[in-house]
Order: sequence, then structure tokens, then C-alpha cells
Amino acid sequence: MNNSIRACAAWEQKSFESAVELSSALRYPERTRMVMALGVLLFSFIVTGVSIVPFIDLLYSLRFQRKNEKSKDAFGSKTPIFDKLHKNKTGTPIGGGLLLMVVVSVMFALIFPVLRLLGVPITVVYPLQGELNVLFFTFISFGLLGLYDDTKKFFGFEKTGFFGLRMSQKLLIQCILALIISLQLVFGLGITMLNLPFVGVIQLGWLMVPFSMFVIIAFTNAMNITDGLDGLAGSVLLVCLFGLWILSASIVDTPIALFLALWIGSLIAFLYFNIFPARLMMGDVGSLSFGATLAVVGLLLGKVIALVVIGGIFILEISSSLAQLLSKRFLKRKLFPVAPFHIWLQYIGWPEPKIVQRAFLTGLVLTLFGLWIDLM
Repeated sequence: MNNSIRACAAWEQKSFESAVELSSALRYPERTRMVMALGVLLFSFIVTGVSIVPFIDLLYSLRFQRKNEKSKDAFGSKTPIFDKLHKNKTGTPIGGGLLLMVVVSVMFALIFPVLRLLGVPITVVYPLQGELNVLFFTFISFGLLGLYDDTKKFFGFEKTGFFGLRMSQKLLIQCILALIISLQLVFGLGITMLNLPFVGVIQLGWLMVPFSMFVIIAFTNAMNITDGLDGLAGSVLLVCLFGLWILSASIVDTPIALFLALWIGSLIAFLYFNIFPARLMMGDVGSLSFGATLAVVGLLLGKVIALVVIGGIFILEISSSLAQLLSKRFLKRKLFPVAPFHIWLQYIGWPEPKIVQRAFLTGLVLTLFGLWIDLM
């Protein structure tokens, strides 16, 4: 009897140990991916942090700084309220987004040969080369458009008309770039379905092309509009990226997870120098690139609706600006004293740091809400 009890106990102990070993084996790849992603994030943070001070010095030496100029809206009308509220930003170096774009792009290009050399498996949902092409093209093409915009302001081309672009022309270029990206997403990677929470999956087919174009252009300009206060666009973007990073775990896509890790690490280092009072501004090179790429990552993950909720601050900013423009165009009067929303908060007396802090907290809550909706 005692021998039977001992044998039974030994079998149970062995079964328990086997179950623990199996559980550990199943968790190992997930832990490996997490350790790798966090290591990449920290390395990106260090590289950007080491590079950013010399980069700021370079911008000062080139006098690539914000100038004291009169701003205009989409219809060419002067915006004295905006100029008055932002006159203290004159002289701040612009173009911080260029450093982030270079650091993230170079590290992202180098990381896959290193992974292959180390024998680390790369898990993908789409063809690897196609996915990399979409991410690189979006990140760099919109960044170059923004860099042109920053350079135009710096050299005063918009005043002379030399190589100047009107808003309609810039929007046309955005549409062309968004069309190229959308065609690759739909016909190159086969993204034709839209996942709606509480409804399910809807097959859009070729209609996914105009839908993707709309999402990309909307977030591109929303980010550009939001980048008006020290640390505002960067801090809101940071919580959005963390939200998408969490969602990326559900599809286990190595390129997206590593790209987001590189982006987050670099952005954290940038924000240290971008918070009030900013020593470095993102510039259009960053806002256009980051807005478009944020939208593309959401499309690649199949989490567009979650992205709209997570990026609710960006939606609020572009909606307030669009409402103001439409009111001035069709009603011949302003809907608000000034737009977008964060400028209106400044106008009614909110200090700049207070606006940014509240926007960050609101963005954090929206990110949690977006995650909750998507994971239900």
C-alpha cells in the first residue's frame, strides 16, 4: 500500500515537473521576443540621447532655428493671436524629427542582418520585404516632404515664391504618397479587411485603397497640427506607440514590434529635450513622417478603429482646425476665436505645461480605452 502511494506521489511529482518544463518552453520564445524588444528600445534611447546634443549644436551653428515670422492660415489670412502666443519660441532649433528619422531608419535597416547572423527567428504576418518597404517608404518619404517644408521656412522660400508650395500642392503630394502606400498595402500585402469592434470583420476589397489614403492623410495632418506646443505632439505620440506596441503582441509580427521599440526609445530621448521650455523642436520633418507612419502601423496591425480611439487627441486637434476652416470658408466667420484646440486653451489662459500634461493624461486614458475596446 505504501509502495503504491509512493509510486502515485512520484508520478504526480514527475507530471508536475513535466508540466512546468513544458510551460517554460512555451513561454521562452515570448520572453525572448520581449527581452529583445526592450533591449532594442533601450539601445535606441542611448544612441539618440548621445547624438542629440551634438545635433542641437549643429542646428545652432547652421542657424536652423525658428524665425520670427507672421503665420497664415490655409486661406492666406494672418493669425495674430497665434503669433502672439508663440513669439517666445523664436530662436529654438527645429528639425529634431530628422535625427529620429535617421536613427530609427539606420538601426531598423541594420537589425535584420544582425538577427539573421545570430540565428534569431523572425516572425512575420506579411512578406518581410514588402512590409519593410512600406514602413521605410512611409517613414522617409513623408519625412522628406516635411524637411522640405522646414527648409523652405528657414531659407525664406515661401516669401520669395522660389520653390514654394501652396497648401493645395502639399496636400496633392501627400495624396500621391498615400496612394502609393495604400496600393502596396492592398495589392502588395493583401490588406483588404477592416476589423470593427462589436461588429466583426468587413471585407472592403479595393475600397481599402481610398480608406487607407484617408487614414494616412488624416493622421499626417493631425500630427502636424498638434505639434504646436513644447512636448505636446511627442508625448501624445508616445502613449499611442505604447498602445500599438501592446496590440502588436497579439499578431506576433517581429518587424512591427522592433520598429515600434526603436521609435519609442528614440522618442523618449527626444522628449527630454522637447519638454517645456524646449531646446529642440520636432519640425515638419518629424510631424509629417510620424503621423503618416503611425497610421500605416495601425493599418498593418489591422487596428484602425483602436488607433482612432488611442489617437483621440490627434482627432480632436484636426477636427477643431477643420471645423474652423469650413466655418470661415462657408459661413464667412470664425467658429472659435482661434484653432486648433490646444491654441484655444492657450488663448483662454491655460499655461503651456498644463495643456501638455493634461493632453498626455487624456491620451493615456484614451489608450487604455482603445486597448479595452480592441481586446474585448
